[in-house]
Amino acid sequence: MKEVFFRDWQSLGIVALTAIIAFITLFLFVRISGKRTLAKLNAFDFVVSIALGSTLSDMMLATVPVVEGAVVLFLIILMQYTFAWLARSSATMEKIINTEPHVVFYDNHFLEKTMLREGITQEEIYAAIRSSGTDQIDDVKAVIMELNGTMTVVKKSTVAGPSSMDDLKIPL
Repeated sequence: MKEVFFRDWQSLGIVALTAIIAFITLFLFVRISGKRTLAKLNAFDFVVSIALGSTLSDMMLATVPVVEGAVVLFLIILMQYTFAWLARSSATMEKIINTEPHVVFYDNHFLEKTMLREGITQEEIYAAIRSSGTDQIDDVKAVIMELNGTMTVVKKSTVAGPSSMDDLKIPL
């Protein structure tokens, strides 16, 4: 019969030691890999986080040897860098790897088709507007669903010139 609560002291010691080593290894790799690993998650970063967590769990529970787990952690972070480089180097790869931001509210109009595609409601847009510190809808130029799933509220400007929204396709 398999032990459910306790196997033996040696197994407990191995799991404790591998958990410490795995945690330190992941911490060092994430520290070396930089802020992108810690940024708000887009779809690709989410996959990377799940893969890192799963590998760390296997290492901590000693279901894979620490060195093999460290190689997997290294490869996951290397793939993250490779995909990020590909996205920067090629517009086609950028579209494959990352989504595009979408305008969900523009000039006092909810863009229903985009809202449906993004799976968000008017209430969520109102909440984003309130979170931005804006209480007057008339002060809002647009609400944008960003790459990482957050919503950005762009207030109307009285100054003419380039806009942070110039790269967006606004379906009206």
